[in-house]
Amino acid sequence: MALNVAHRTGTLHGSQLIVETVASAAYETITSVFLKPPNQGTINCRDRRIDGGGSRTITRQAHVETSPAVVAEVEAEESMVHQEGGRSSNKDGRKNNHHNGVPVFVMMPLDSVTPSNAMNRKKAMGMSLQALKSAGVEGIMVDVWWGLVEGDAPRIYNWGGYSELMEMAGGIGLKVQAVMSFHQCGGNVGDSCNISLPKWVVEEMNNDQDLAYTDQWGRRNFEYLSLGSDTLPVLKGRSPLQCYTEFMVAFRDNFQHLIGDTIVEIQVGMGPAGELRYPSYPEQDGTWKFPGIGAFQCYDKYMLNSLKAAAEAAEKSTWGNSGPTDAGQYNNWPEDTQFFRKENGGWNTPYGEFFLNWYSQMLLDHGERILSSTTSIFNSVGAKISAKVAGIHWHYDTQSHAPELTAGYYNTRTHDGYLPIARMFARHNVVFNFTCIEMRDHEQPSEALCAPEKLVRQVALATKGAKVALAGENALPRYDEYAHEQILQSSDREMCAFTYLRMNPTLFETENWRRFAGLVKKMKEGKSGVDRCKEQMEREAEHFVHISEPLVLQEAVATACVP
Repeated sequence: MALNVAHRTGTLHGSQLIVETVASAAYETITSVFLKPPNQGTINCRDRRIDGGGSRTITRQAHVETSPAVVAEVEAEESMVHQEGGRSSNKDGRKNNHHNGVPVFVMMPLDSVTPSNAMNRKKAMGMSLQALKSAGVEGIMVDVWWGLVEGDAPRIYNWGGYSELMEMAGGIGLKVQAVMSFHQCGGNVGDSCNISLPKWVVEEMNNDQDLAYTDQWGRRNFEYLSLGSDTLPVLKGRSPLQCYTEFMVAFRDNFQHLIGDTIVEIQVGMGPAGELRYPSYPEQDGTWKFPGIGAFQCYDKYMLNSLKAAAEAAEKSTWGNSGPTDAGQYNNWPEDTQFFRKENGGWNTPYGEFFLNWYSQMLLDHGERILSSTTSIFNSVGAKISAKVAGIHWHYDTQSHAPELTAGYYNTRTHDGYLPIARMFARHNVVFNFTCIEMRDHEQPSEALCAPEKLVRQVALATKGAKVALAGENALPRYDEYAHEQILQSSDREMCAFTYLRMNPTLFETENWRRFAGLVKKMKEGKSGVDRCKEQMEREAEHFVHISEPLVLQEAVATACVP
Protein backbone atom coordinates (compact mmCIF):
# COMPACT_ATOMS: atom_id res chain seq x y z
CA MET A 1 0.00 0.00 0.00
CA ALA A 2 1.03 3.57 -0.45
CA LEU A 3 1.36 4.41 3.18
CA ASN A 4 4.53 6.02 4.39
CA VAL A 5 6.19 2.88 5.67
CA ALA A 6 8.88 5.01 7.21
CA HIS A 7 6.14 5.26 9.83
CA ARG A 8 5.50 1.59 10.25
CA THR A 9 6.68 -1.95 9.56
CA GLY A 10 3.66 -3.71 10.99
CA THR A 11 0.28 -2.92 12.47
CA LEU A 12 0.06 -0.15 14.98
CA HIS A 13 -1.71 -2.47 17.39
CA GLY A 14 1.03 -3.70 19.68
CA SER A 15 3.81 -3.86 17.07
CA GLN A 16 6.59 -1.76 15.69
CA LEU A 17 6.13 1.61 14.05
CA ILE A 18 9.02 3.57 12.54
CA VAL A 19 8.44 7.26 13.10
CA GLU A 20 9.06 9.31 9.96
CA THR A 21 10.94 12.12 11.67
CA VAL A 22 13.73 9.78 12.65
CA ALA A 23 13.68 7.28 9.78
CA SER A 24 15.17 9.99 7.58
CA ALA A 25 18.46 9.10 9.19
CA ALA A 26 18.06 5.43 8.40
CA TYR A 27 21.75 4.78 8.55
CA GLU A 28 22.26 6.60 11.82
CA THR A 29 19.15 6.66 13.99
CA ILE A 30 16.14 4.39 13.99
CA THR A 31 13.17 5.19 16.20
CA SER A 32 10.46 2.70 17.05
CA VAL A 33 7.05 3.37 18.54
CA PHE A 34 4.87 0.74 20.19
CA LEU A 35 1.15 1.15 20.73
CA LYS A 36 -0.54 -0.49 23.67
CA PRO A 37 -3.85 -2.29 23.17
CA PRO A 38 -7.04 -0.34 22.31
CA ASN A 39 -8.44 2.19 24.79
CA GLN A 40 -5.08 2.63 26.48
CA GLY A 41 -3.75 6.10 26.07
CA THR A 42 0.03 5.75 26.17
CA ILE A 43 2.56 5.24 23.40
CA ASN A 44 5.94 3.94 24.36
CA CYS A 45 8.42 5.81 22.17
CA ARG A 46 11.63 3.83 21.95
CA ASP A 47 14.57 5.61 20.41
CA ARG A 48 17.43 3.47 19.24
CA ARG A 49 20.53 5.26 18.10
CA ILE A 50 23.05 3.31 16.06
CA ASP A 51 26.47 4.88 15.76
CA GLY A 52 28.58 2.06 14.37
CA GLY A 53 29.96 1.12 17.74
CA GLY A 54 26.75 -0.20 19.23
CA SER A 55 23.30 1.02 20.09
CA ARG A 56 21.38 2.29 23.06
CA THR A 57 17.68 2.41 23.70
CA ILE A 58 15.73 5.11 25.52
CA THR A 59 12.03 4.61 26.20
CA ARG A 60 9.79 7.61 26.69
CA GLN A 61 6.03 8.01 26.76
CA ALA A 62 3.58 10.25 24.96
CA HIS A 63 -0.13 10.34 25.89
CA VAL A 64 -2.71 10.02 23.11
CA GLU A 65 -6.32 8.92 22.88
CA THR A 66 -6.98 5.71 20.95
CA SER A 67 -10.13 3.79 20.20
CA PRO A 68 -11.14 0.36 18.94
CA ALA A 69 -12.40 2.02 15.74
CA VAL A 70 -9.00 3.51 14.96
CA VAL A 71 -7.22 0.25 15.61
CA ALA A 72 -9.80 -1.59 13.48
CA GLU A 73 -9.01 0.77 10.61
CA VAL A 74 -5.31 0.04 10.95
CA GLU A 75 -5.87 -3.71 11.09
CA ALA A 76 -8.06 -3.53 7.99
CA GLU A 77 -5.30 -1.73 6.16
CA GLU A 78 -2.74 -4.24 7.37
CA SER A 79 -4.90 -7.06 6.06
CA MET A 80 -4.85 -5.39 2.65
CA VAL A 81 -1.05 -5.13 2.86
CA HIS A 82 -0.76 -8.85 3.53
CA GLN A 83 -3.15 -9.66 0.68
CA GLU A 84 -1.10 -7.56 -1.71
CA GLY A 85 2.14 -9.07 -0.48
CA GLY A 86 0.83 -12.57 -1.19
CA ARG A 87 -0.03 -12.03 -4.82
CA SER A 88 1.71 -14.25 -7.28
CA SER A 89 4.88 -13.42 -9.15
CA ASN A 90 7.18 -15.34 -11.41
CA LYS A 91 10.03 -17.35 -9.93
CA ASP A 92 12.56 -14.86 -11.22
CA GLY A 93 10.87 -12.04 -9.33
CA ARG A 94 10.59 -9.84 -12.41
CA LYS A 95 7.01 -9.67 -13.50
CA ASN A 96 3.73 -9.87 -11.65
CA ASN A 97 1.63 -11.41 -14.41
CA HIS A 98 -1.56 -11.14 -12.39
CA HIS A 99 -1.41 -7.35 -12.58
CA ASN A 100 0.81 -6.87 -15.65
CA GLY A 101 2.83 -4.52 -13.46
CA VAL A 102 6.53 -3.71 -13.19
CA PRO A 103 8.44 -4.94 -10.12
CA VAL A 104 10.70 -2.37 -8.48
CA PHE A 105 14.18 -3.12 -7.21
CA VAL A 106 16.38 -0.67 -5.28
CA MET A 107 20.14 -0.28 -5.70
CA MET A 108 22.12 -0.73 -2.53
CA PRO A 109 24.86 1.70 -1.47
CA LEU A 110 28.09 1.14 -3.37
CA ASP A 111 29.89 0.48 -0.09
CA SER A 112 27.41 -2.07 1.27
CA VAL A 113 30.42 -4.35 1.82
CA THR A 114 33.55 -2.93 3.42
CA PRO A 115 37.13 -3.28 2.11
CA SER A 116 37.62 -5.98 4.75
CA ASN A 117 34.70 -7.93 3.23
CA ALA A 118 32.26 -7.35 6.08
CA MET A 119 28.73 -6.09 5.77
CA ASN A 120 28.57 -2.33 6.29
CA ARG A 121 26.14 -0.83 8.87
CA LYS A 122 24.54 -4.20 9.42
CA LYS A 123 21.84 -3.22 11.91
CA ALA A 124 20.77 -0.13 10.01
CA MET A 125 20.87 -2.10 6.76
CA GLY A 126 18.47 -4.67 8.19
CA MET A 127 15.96 -2.01 9.21
CA SER A 128 16.24 -0.32 5.82
CA LEU A 129 15.62 -3.57 3.97
CA GLN A 130 12.56 -4.22 6.13
CA ALA A 131 11.25 -0.79 5.20
CA LEU A 132 11.78 -1.52 1.50
CA LYS A 133 9.91 -4.79 1.84
CA SER A 134 7.06 -3.08 3.64
CA ALA A 135 6.75 -0.59 0.78
CA GLY A 136 6.22 -3.40 -1.70
CA VAL A 137 9.70 -3.34 -3.22
CA GLU A 138 10.48 -6.56 -5.06
CA GLY A 139 14.16 -6.68 -4.23
CA ILE A 140 17.57 -5.03 -4.23
CA MET A 141 20.49 -4.65 -6.62
CA VAL A 142 23.95 -5.31 -5.18
CA ASP A 143 27.33 -4.59 -6.77
CA VAL A 144 29.59 -7.60 -6.20
CA TRP A 145 32.96 -5.93 -6.60
CA TRP A 146 35.75 -7.93 -8.25
CA GLY A 147 38.22 -5.67 -6.46
CA LEU A 148 36.88 -6.73 -3.04
CA VAL A 149 36.13 -10.41 -3.52
CA GLU A 150 39.31 -11.37 -5.43
CA GLY A 151 41.28 -8.34 -4.39
CA ASP A 152 44.37 -9.82 -2.79
CA ALA A 153 45.38 -12.76 -4.96
CA PRO A 154 44.19 -14.63 -8.05
CA ARG A 155 41.54 -17.30 -7.44
CA ILE A 156 41.26 -16.41 -3.72
CA TYR A 157 37.64 -15.35 -3.26
CA ASN A 158 36.20 -13.80 -0.11
CA TRP A 159 32.39 -13.60 -0.23
CA GLY A 160 31.92 -12.79 3.48
CA GLY A 161 29.98 -9.52 3.43
CA TYR A 162 27.99 -10.52 0.37
CA SER A 163 26.90 -13.77 1.96
CA GLU A 164 25.61 -11.83 4.96
CA LEU A 165 23.79 -9.29 2.83
CA MET A 166 22.11 -11.78 0.52
CA GLU A 167 21.10 -14.06 3.36
CA MET A 168 19.61 -11.05 5.12
CA ALA A 169 17.69 -9.97 2.01
CA GLY A 170 16.37 -13.49 1.51
CA GLY A 171 15.29 -13.74 5.12
CA ILE A 172 13.31 -10.52 4.80
CA GLY A 173 11.71 -11.74 1.58
CA LEU A 174 13.54 -9.52 -0.90
CA LYS A 175 14.91 -10.73 -4.22
CA VAL A 176 18.44 -9.85 -5.32
CA GLN A 177 19.89 -8.62 -8.60
CA ALA A 178 23.60 -9.41 -8.26
CA VAL A 179 25.92 -7.31 -10.42
CA MET A 180 29.22 -8.84 -11.45
CA SER A 181 31.15 -5.58 -11.14
CA PHE A 182 34.42 -6.01 -13.00
CA HIS A 183 35.06 -2.28 -13.05
CA GLN A 184 36.52 0.28 -10.70
CA CYS A 185 34.26 2.31 -8.42
CA GLY A 186 35.25 5.97 -8.35
CA GLY A 187 35.45 8.57 -11.08
CA ASN A 188 31.93 8.31 -12.47
CA VAL A 189 28.66 10.09 -11.78
CA GLY A 190 27.32 9.09 -8.37
CA ASP A 191 30.41 7.16 -7.24
CA SER A 192 30.50 7.78 -3.50
CA CYS A 193 33.49 5.59 -2.67
CA ASN A 194 36.64 4.21 -4.26
CA ILE A 195 37.10 0.52 -5.01
CA SER A 196 39.90 -0.32 -7.39
CA LEU A 197 40.32 -3.37 -9.57
CA PRO A 198 42.04 -6.27 -7.75
CA LYS A 199 45.52 -5.32 -6.53
CA TRP A 200 47.20 -7.97 -8.65
CA VAL A 201 45.34 -6.70 -11.73
CA VAL A 202 46.43 -3.14 -11.06
CA GLU A 203 50.02 -4.39 -10.71
CA GLU A 204 49.84 -5.99 -14.14
CA MET A 205 48.32 -2.82 -15.59
CA ASN A 206 51.14 -0.78 -14.13
CA ASN A 207 53.65 -3.16 -15.69
CA ASP A 208 51.88 -3.08 -19.06
CA GLN A 209 49.92 0.13 -19.29
CA ASP A 210 48.49 -0.88 -22.66
CA LEU A 211 46.08 -3.04 -20.65
CA ALA A 212 44.32 0.24 -19.85
CA TYR A 213 42.09 2.07 -22.30
CA THR A 214 44.05 4.92 -23.87
CA ASP A 215 43.07 8.09 -25.71
CA GLN A 216 45.00 9.82 -28.51
CA TRP A 217 46.93 11.96 -26.02
CA GLY A 218 48.22 8.92 -24.13
CA ARG A 219 45.92 9.29 -21.11
CA ARG A 220 45.38 5.89 -19.51
CA ASN A 221 42.07 4.87 -17.94
CA PHE A 222 42.20 2.20 -15.22
CA GLU A 223 38.44 1.83 -14.72
CA TYR A 224 38.22 -1.36 -16.74
CA LEU A 225 40.62 -3.56 -18.67
CA SER A 226 40.90 -2.73 -22.36
CA LEU A 227 38.74 -5.09 -24.39
CA GLY A 228 41.65 -5.39 -26.79
CA SER A 229 43.25 -7.73 -24.25
CA ASP A 230 40.14 -9.87 -23.63
CA THR A 231 41.61 -13.17 -24.78
CA LEU A 232 45.31 -12.60 -24.08
CA PRO A 233 47.06 -14.29 -21.08
CA VAL A 234 48.11 -10.98 -19.54
CA LEU A 235 46.90 -11.47 -15.94
CA LYS A 236 49.26 -13.89 -14.23
CA GLY A 237 48.84 -16.32 -17.11
CA ARG A 238 45.10 -15.86 -17.47
CA SER A 239 43.16 -13.68 -19.88
CA PRO A 240 40.66 -11.10 -18.60
CA LEU A 241 37.86 -13.24 -20.03
CA GLN A 242 39.13 -16.25 -18.08
CA CYS A 243 39.25 -14.17 -14.91
CA TYR A 244 35.68 -12.95 -15.38
CA THR A 245 34.50 -16.48 -16.13
CA GLU A 246 36.18 -18.08 -13.10
CA PHE A 247 34.86 -15.31 -10.85
CA MET A 248 31.30 -15.98 -12.00
CA VAL A 249 31.72 -19.73 -11.61
CA ALA A 250 32.95 -19.17 -8.05
CA PHE A 251 29.96 -16.91 -7.37
CA ARG A 252 27.55 -19.50 -8.73
CA ASP A 253 29.08 -22.28 -6.65
CA ASN A 254 29.14 -20.23 -3.46
CA PHE A 255 25.57 -18.96 -3.78
CA GLN A 256 23.93 -21.93 -5.45
CA HIS A 257 21.54 -22.33 -2.51
CA LEU A 258 20.20 -18.82 -3.13
CA ILE A 259 20.26 -18.56 -6.93
CA GLY A 260 16.83 -18.91 -8.47
CA ASP A 261 15.01 -18.14 -5.23
CA THR A 262 16.63 -15.13 -3.58
CA ILE A 263 19.16 -14.25 -6.29
CA VAL A 264 16.88 -13.96 -9.32
CA GLU A 265 19.12 -12.01 -11.69
CA ILE A 266 22.78 -11.82 -12.62
CA GLN A 267 23.78 -8.57 -14.27
CA VAL A 268 27.19 -8.87 -15.85
CA GLY A 269 29.36 -5.78 -16.06
CA MET A 270 31.05 -5.23 -19.41
CA GLY A 271 32.71 -1.85 -19.07
CA PRO A 272 33.05 1.30 -16.95
CA ALA A 273 30.18 1.81 -14.50
CA GLY A 274 29.18 -1.77 -15.36
CA GLU A 275 27.92 -0.62 -18.78
CA LEU A 276 28.71 -2.01 -22.22
CA ARG A 277 30.71 0.99 -23.47
CA TYR A 278 34.15 2.56 -23.68
CA PRO A 279 35.25 4.97 -20.90
CA SER A 280 34.87 7.91 -23.25
CA TYR A 281 33.64 10.47 -20.73
CA PRO A 282 35.67 10.02 -17.50
CA GLU A 283 34.87 12.58 -14.82
CA GLN A 284 37.88 11.71 -12.70
CA ASP A 285 40.35 14.59 -12.34
CA GLY A 286 38.02 16.83 -14.33
CA THR A 287 38.93 15.20 -17.64
CA TRP A 288 35.37 15.37 -18.94
CA LYS A 289 32.43 17.56 -18.02
CA PHE A 290 28.83 17.34 -19.18
CA PRO A 291 27.93 17.84 -22.04
CA GLY A 292 31.28 17.27 -23.72
CA ILE A 293 31.53 14.84 -26.64
CA GLY A 294 34.17 12.63 -25.01
CA ALA A 295 37.03 10.95 -26.83
CA PHE A 296 37.71 7.67 -28.63
CA GLN A 297 39.50 5.05 -26.52
CA CYS A 298 41.40 2.96 -29.06
CA TYR A 299 45.06 3.91 -28.63
CA ASP A 300 46.45 1.08 -26.51
CA LYS A 301 48.61 -1.28 -28.55
CA TYR A 302 46.08 -4.11 -28.46
CA MET A 303 43.32 -1.95 -29.94
CA LEU A 304 45.68 -0.43 -32.49
CA ASN A 305 46.82 -3.88 -33.60
CA SER A 306 43.21 -4.81 -34.26
CA LEU A 307 42.56 -1.54 -36.12
CA LYS A 308 45.59 -2.13 -38.30
CA ALA A 309 44.47 -5.66 -39.17
CA ALA A 310 40.96 -4.42 -40.03
CA ALA A 311 42.36 -1.70 -42.30
CA GLU A 312 44.58 -4.18 -44.11
CA ALA A 313 41.63 -6.52 -44.58
CA ALA A 314 39.72 -3.59 -46.12
CA GLU A 315 42.77 -2.85 -48.33
CA LYS A 316 43.05 0.60 -46.75
CA SER A 317 46.24 0.15 -44.75
CA THR A 318 46.67 3.87 -43.99
CA TRP A 319 43.35 3.84 -42.13
CA GLY A 320 44.91 1.56 -39.57
CA ASN A 321 47.53 4.00 -38.32
CA SER A 322 45.28 5.63 -35.69
CA GLY A 323 41.78 6.71 -34.88
CA PRO A 324 40.38 10.04 -36.09
CA THR A 325 42.76 12.91 -35.40
CA ASP A 326 40.17 15.63 -36.00
CA ALA A 327 37.56 14.51 -33.46
CA GLY A 328 38.30 17.27 -30.96
CA GLN A 329 38.84 16.88 -27.23
CA TYR A 330 36.72 15.65 -24.33
CA ASN A 331 34.84 18.88 -23.72
CA ASN A 332 34.35 20.04 -27.29
CA TRP A 333 30.93 20.11 -28.92
CA PRO A 334 30.23 18.43 -32.27
CA GLU A 335 30.40 21.59 -34.34
CA ASP A 336 33.81 22.40 -32.83
CA THR A 337 35.30 19.45 -34.69
CA GLN A 338 35.83 18.45 -38.29
CA PHE A 339 34.96 14.83 -37.64
CA PHE A 340 31.58 15.33 -35.90
CA ARG A 341 30.28 18.48 -37.54
CA LYS A 342 26.99 18.39 -39.41
CA GLU A 343 28.26 19.55 -42.79
CA ASN A 344 30.99 17.43 -44.40
CA GLY A 345 31.82 15.76 -41.09
CA GLY A 346 34.33 12.94 -41.14
CA TRP A 347 31.84 10.58 -39.50
CA ASN A 348 29.87 10.50 -42.76
CA THR A 349 32.81 9.68 -45.05
CA PRO A 350 34.06 6.23 -46.17
CA TYR A 351 36.89 6.46 -43.63
CA GLY A 352 34.51 7.52 -40.86
CA GLU A 353 32.14 4.67 -41.64
CA PHE A 354 35.03 2.19 -41.65
CA PHE A 355 36.36 3.39 -38.32
CA LEU A 356 32.98 3.60 -36.57
CA ASN A 357 32.04 0.13 -37.82
CA TRP A 358 35.29 -1.29 -36.46
CA TYR A 359 35.11 0.59 -33.15
CA SER A 360 31.52 -0.41 -32.43
CA GLN A 361 32.07 -3.98 -33.62
CA MET A 362 34.95 -4.39 -31.18
CA LEU A 363 32.52 -3.48 -28.40
CA LEU A 364 29.90 -5.89 -29.72
CA ASP A 365 32.48 -8.68 -29.94
CA HIS A 366 33.49 -7.97 -26.35
CA GLY A 367 29.87 -8.24 -25.29
CA GLU A 368 29.44 -11.44 -27.27
CA ARG A 369 32.39 -13.09 -25.54
CA ILE A 370 31.28 -12.16 -22.05
CA LEU A 371 27.62 -12.98 -22.57
CA SER A 372 28.49 -16.37 -24.06
CA SER A 373 30.47 -17.15 -20.95
CA THR A 374 27.84 -15.76 -18.59
CA THR A 375 24.95 -17.67 -20.10
CA SER A 376 26.90 -20.92 -20.07
CA ILE A 377 27.43 -20.46 -16.32
CA PHE A 378 24.01 -19.28 -15.17
CA ASN A 379 21.43 -20.44 -17.70
CA SER A 380 20.70 -23.70 -15.91
CA VAL A 381 20.38 -22.32 -12.38
CA GLY A 382 17.11 -20.39 -12.65
CA ALA A 383 18.34 -16.80 -12.71
CA LYS A 384 17.80 -14.17 -15.37
CA ILE A 385 20.84 -12.57 -17.00
CA SER A 386 20.98 -8.88 -17.82
CA ALA A 387 23.45 -6.31 -19.08
CA LYS A 388 23.40 -2.53 -18.98
CA VAL A 389 23.70 0.05 -21.73
CA ALA A 390 24.37 3.72 -20.97
CA GLY A 391 21.78 6.42 -21.65
CA ILE A 392 23.96 8.95 -23.51
CA HIS A 393 21.36 11.56 -24.32
CA TRP A 394 23.38 14.75 -24.81
CA HIS A 395 23.85 15.96 -28.40
CA TYR A 396 21.32 13.31 -29.39
CA ASP A 397 19.48 15.83 -31.56
CA THR A 398 22.51 16.39 -33.76
CA GLN A 399 23.36 14.56 -36.96
CA SER A 400 26.43 12.71 -35.68
CA HIS A 401 25.45 11.87 -32.05
CA ALA A 402 29.11 12.40 -31.14
CA PRO A 403 29.02 11.30 -27.45
CA GLU A 404 27.38 8.01 -28.41
CA LEU A 405 29.99 7.40 -31.09
CA THR A 406 32.95 7.91 -28.75
CA ALA A 407 31.28 5.53 -26.25
CA GLY A 408 31.08 2.83 -28.93
CA TYR A 409 27.43 3.10 -29.99
CA TYR A 410 27.36 3.63 -33.76
CA ASN A 411 24.17 5.63 -33.57
CA THR A 412 23.71 8.59 -35.91
CA ARG A 413 20.79 10.24 -37.64
CA THR A 414 21.11 7.60 -40.38
CA HIS A 415 22.47 4.56 -38.52
CA ASP A 416 20.79 2.65 -35.65
CA GLY A 417 23.36 1.79 -33.00
CA TYR A 418 21.05 0.05 -30.52
CA LEU A 419 19.42 -2.60 -32.69
CA PRO A 420 22.71 -4.57 -33.07
CA ILE A 421 23.13 -4.53 -29.29
CA ALA A 422 19.54 -5.62 -28.74
CA ARG A 423 19.95 -8.46 -31.24
CA MET A 424 23.09 -9.63 -29.48
CA PHE A 425 21.25 -9.62 -26.14
CA ALA A 426 18.38 -11.51 -27.74
CA ARG A 427 20.69 -14.26 -29.01
CA HIS A 428 21.71 -14.90 -25.43
CA ASN A 429 18.29 -14.26 -23.87
CA VAL A 430 19.74 -11.37 -21.89
CA VAL A 431 17.62 -8.52 -20.52
CA PHE A 432 18.51 -5.10 -21.97
CA ASN A 433 18.90 -2.76 -19.00
CA PHE A 434 18.82 0.94 -19.92
CA THR A 435 19.32 4.12 -17.94
CA CYS A 436 17.91 7.71 -18.00
CA ILE A 437 14.34 6.43 -17.74
CA GLU A 438 13.41 9.33 -15.45
CA MET A 439 14.58 12.18 -17.69
CA ARG A 440 12.59 14.55 -19.87
CA ASP A 441 13.93 16.40 -22.88
CA HIS A 442 13.01 19.89 -21.67
CA GLU A 443 14.76 19.44 -18.31
CA GLN A 444 18.13 19.31 -20.03
CA PRO A 445 20.16 22.28 -21.31
CA SER A 446 18.61 23.14 -24.67
CA GLU A 447 21.88 24.25 -26.21
CA ALA A 448 23.28 20.72 -25.76
CA LEU A 449 20.40 19.28 -27.81
CA CYS A 450 19.70 16.58 -25.23
CA ALA A 451 16.84 14.19 -25.93
CA PRO A 452 16.57 11.44 -23.30
CA GLU A 453 12.92 10.76 -24.11
CA LYS A 454 13.67 10.25 -27.79
CA LEU A 455 16.60 8.04 -26.87
CA VAL A 456 14.47 5.86 -24.61
CA ARG A 457 11.89 5.54 -27.38
CA GLN A 458 14.57 4.46 -29.83
CA VAL A 459 15.91 1.84 -27.43
CA ALA A 460 12.39 0.57 -26.71
CA LEU A 461 11.80 0.14 -30.44
CA ALA A 462 15.13 -1.67 -30.82
CA THR A 463 14.35 -4.12 -28.02
CA LYS A 464 10.86 -4.68 -29.37
CA GLY A 465 12.25 -5.34 -32.84
CA ALA A 466 14.84 -7.75 -31.47
CA LYS A 467 12.26 -9.37 -29.17
CA VAL A 468 14.39 -8.89 -26.08
CA ALA A 469 13.17 -7.87 -22.62
CA LEU A 470 13.74 -4.25 -21.56
CA ALA A 471 14.41 -3.10 -17.99
CA GLY A 472 15.07 0.42 -16.78
CA GLU A 473 16.97 2.51 -14.24
CA ASN A 474 17.04 6.17 -13.33
CA ALA A 475 20.43 7.64 -14.21
CA LEU A 476 20.47 10.21 -11.40
CA PRO A 477 18.86 10.28 -7.94
CA ARG A 478 15.37 11.77 -8.19
CA TYR A 479 12.76 11.96 -5.44
CA ASP A 480 10.15 14.23 -7.03
CA GLU A 481 6.73 13.35 -8.42
CA TYR A 482 7.66 14.79 -11.81
CA ALA A 483 10.45 12.26 -12.29
CA HIS A 484 8.25 9.48 -10.93
CA GLU A 485 5.58 10.32 -13.51
CA GLN A 486 8.17 9.99 -16.24
CA ILE A 487 9.28 6.62 -14.88
CA LEU A 488 5.67 5.46 -14.93
CA GLN A 489 5.25 6.62 -18.51
CA SER A 490 8.45 4.85 -19.53
CA SER A 491 7.28 1.67 -17.82
CA ASP A 492 4.37 1.56 -20.27
CA ARG A 493 6.91 0.44 -22.88
CA GLU A 494 6.67 -3.16 -21.71
CA MET A 495 9.49 -2.90 -19.18
CA CYS A 496 9.98 -6.13 -17.27
CA ALA A 497 11.58 -4.47 -14.22
CA PHE A 498 12.73 -1.13 -12.87
CA THR A 499 15.69 -0.54 -10.56
CA TYR A 500 15.64 2.63 -8.47
CA LEU A 501 18.86 4.51 -7.79
CA ARG A 502 19.57 4.40 -4.82
CA MET A 503 18.95 3.47 -1.17
CA ASN A 504 20.36 6.24 1.03
CA PRO A 505 19.26 8.43 3.94
CA THR A 506 17.66 10.95 1.57
CA LEU A 507 15.25 8.31 0.28
CA PHE A 508 13.91 7.79 3.80
CA GLU A 509 13.09 11.44 4.39
CA THR A 510 9.37 11.82 5.02
CA GLU A 511 8.09 13.28 1.76
CA ASN A 512 10.62 11.42 -0.38
CA TRP A 513 9.57 8.13 1.17
CA ARG A 514 5.89 8.92 0.78
CA ARG A 515 6.40 9.61 -2.92
CA PHE A 516 8.62 6.57 -3.42
CA ALA A 517 6.11 4.22 -1.78
CA GLY A 518 3.48 5.65 -4.11
CA LEU A 519 5.70 5.02 -7.13
CA VAL A 520 6.22 1.40 -6.10
CA LYS A 521 2.47 0.96 -5.69
CA LYS A 522 1.71 2.39 -9.12
CA MET A 523 4.45 0.40 -10.83
CA LYS A 524 3.13 -2.82 -9.32
CA GLU A 525 -0.43 -2.02 -10.37
CA GLY A 526 0.57 -1.72 -14.02
CA LYS A 527 -1.38 -0.15 -16.85
CA SER A 528 -4.76 -1.42 -15.74
CA GLY A 529 -4.48 0.18 -12.31
CA VAL A 530 -3.02 3.62 -13.05
CA ASP A 531 -6.26 5.64 -12.82
CA ARG A 532 -7.66 3.69 -9.90
CA CYS A 533 -4.30 3.77 -8.17
CA LYS A 534 -4.13 7.55 -8.18
CA GLU A 535 -7.44 7.86 -6.41
CA GLN A 536 -6.60 5.01 -4.06
CA MET A 537 -3.27 6.62 -3.23
CA GLU A 538 -5.01 9.84 -2.24
CA ARG A 539 -7.45 7.94 -0.05
CA GLU A 540 -4.68 5.98 1.60
CA ALA A 541 -2.67 9.13 2.29
CA GLU A 542 -5.69 10.80 3.89
CA HIS A 543 -6.50 7.63 5.78
CA PHE A 544 -3.00 7.44 7.13
CA VAL A 545 -3.13 11.05 8.31
CA HIS A 546 -6.44 10.29 10.01
CA ILE A 547 -4.94 7.32 11.83
CA SER A 548 -1.59 8.84 12.66
CA GLU A 549 -2.86 12.15 14.07
CA PRO A 550 -4.38 10.65 17.24
CA LEU A 551 -1.41 8.34 17.67
CA VAL A 552 1.61 10.48 16.95
CA LEU A 553 1.75 14.23 17.00
CA GLN A 554 4.79 14.18 14.80
CA GLU A 555 6.77 17.09 16.11
CA ALA A 556 5.91 16.39 19.73
CA VAL A 557 6.81 12.72 19.55
CA ALA A 558 9.96 13.42 17.55
CA THR A 559 11.04 15.95 20.14
CA ALA A 560 10.24 13.53 22.96
CA CYS A 561 12.21 10.73 21.29
CA VAL A 562 15.43 12.60 20.53
CA PRO A 563 17.91 12.10 23.38
